Amino acid sequence: MPQYLTLSAAHLLLIRKHTEFYMKKLILFFFLPANSLLISAQDVNLLIKKADSLETALNETVAFQTFTQVLKIDARNYYALWKCSELCSRVGNRQSTKEKKGDYFKAGRIYAETAIKVNPKAADGYYALSVAMGRKALTESGNERVKAVKEIKTNADKAISINPNHGRAWHVLGKWHYEVSNLNGLEKTALKLIYGGLPKSSLKESIKCYEKAKELEPVFALNNLELAKAYHRNHEDAKAIPLLKQLPYLPAKTEDDGKIRTEGKKLLEKIED
Repeated sequence: MPQYLTLSAAHLLLIRKHTEFYMKKLILFFFLPANSLLISAQDVNLLIKKADSLETALNETVAFQTFTQVLKIDARNYYALWKCSELCSRVGNRQSTKEKKGDYFKAGRIYAETAIKVNPKAADGYYALSVAMGRKALTESGNERVKAVKEIKTNADKAISINPNHGRAWHVLGKWHYEVSNLNGLEKTALKLIYGGLPKSSLKESIKCYEKAKELEPVFALNNLELAKAYHRNHEDAKAIPLLKQLPYLPAKTEDDGKIRTEGKKLLEKIED
């Protein structure tokens, strides 16, 4: 595996130091020549355009690396921070080991938390944090998995309270309801011990959230698949089948969409068998 694809401990430490060095950067800002500031702003804009283009071209790892270059120039760039978090969650989820996944998810959490500190009134940081925490939770089991339950929902809810039309946050909330309503007996017992009771969750609420996400973002392949899974689990295959048949025709938005189509095809075959 190429070295630049792996987040080392030093890289994680560097991410944390972005925030610590902000005050020093702020002081330096007032002493930099105007031409230097203009060049930096131009560099940031060019790098962001490049990163966005790379993501559109489904080259998410290099897009992530390009966004980190933005942060070397402007450590408090809100867009770059939450995009780094979102991409960490996607790239990390494709890693081959739990340890490598964990490195990316930890970094994703740090980027998102920094984004929230930079702009606590914007939705995307909370959304990105809920994704990073959710991906991390899905790699765990038992108590470690359920410890994150409350925070995942809190951050998804916060994103939606700021922007009710945030389709991705509605998707996270749908996933939360789906997973929590599907916990096993031991995990439910752990939830009761940790939080003093079971959070309100249901398959019905999961479907409602996924449907809202689809209304707001109709070509979101992962949401199509997860909504189809929820319909299937709720014995509504007549609703699941059209979603699964639509999957191959949705434009690819992420590197995961090919895998999502394959999974959707298998589920469709299972339902129609």
